[in-house]
Amino acid sequence: MRKTALILATLLAPLAVAQPAMALTQEDLLQAQLLPGWQLEDGHHMAGLSLALAPGWKTYWRSPGEAGIPPQFDWSGSQNVKAVHVHWPSPVVFHTNGMQTVGYDGAVVLPLEVVPEVPGQPVVLRAHVDMGICKDICLPAEVLVSAELIAPGLDQGGIRAALKARPKTAAQAGVGRVSCVVEPIADGLRVTASVEIAAQSGQEAVVVEPSDRAIWVGEAVTTRNEGMLISVADMVAPSGTPFALDRSGLRLTVLGGQRAVQIDGCPAP
Repeated sequence: MRKTALILATLLAPLAVAQPAMALTQEDLLQAQLLPGWQLEDGHHMAGLSLALAPGWKTYWRSPGEAGIPPQFDWSGSQNVKAVHVHWPSPVVFHTNGMQTVGYDGAVVLPLEVVPEVPGQPVVLRAHVDMGICKDICLPAEVLVSAELIAPGLDQGGIRAALKARPKTAAQAGVGRVSCVVEPIADGLRVTASVEIAAQSGQEAVVVEPSDRAIWVGEAVTTRNEGMLISVADMVAPSGTPFALDRSGLRLTVLGGQRAVQIDGCPAP
């Protein structure tokens, strides 16, 4: 697809330019640590992935924007682990060369809720994370960390603070009416989301995420009309044709200032 090819070219071009002049190693730019954390009342375990970046460098959120590199997690080397749920703190918006990306700069802790296969038995969490880090150029990074998760454990490195920094829910933010108009375009769908929400501090942006991660989503064009935030985004499926959209699985994240707002589901008007 033309759009997919353009995205790949945008991501790979800085890497190709950077390779001959590369002087820094990943260790110079990124330090990673798995924080063991503590056991929750339901038998799950709250751990954390601590990422510290060199000054001026950033990494990406779960939905990084057209020019971002989404992190990929592999937990397969773990012991007694059924599932791992990443709790994302509110990200910030970056603008580079006229393109919007979403992520974190400086340092971030990603809380990890670990579900054991057998509650009460020892848990060893091993994370293999492929991610991108960017400044003037973008580089691929590979993180390999592990830790034994021992009960009861304790908070380390700001896991609780990162949990508190997650986006507010629609109810917490006082969100009113929410609706989405969906119309077909040549190679997919165009979604126009209308959200009744108080103005956020700073420049507002909306990230639109379908439940199917294989669907490409363009940068949303966001405007205000009185008390409504209006965002328009194009979606392209691998088929390159219009498709059925699961409205209940659609997620809108409103970014602005220091805290985001997450809205789950977007019904028809």
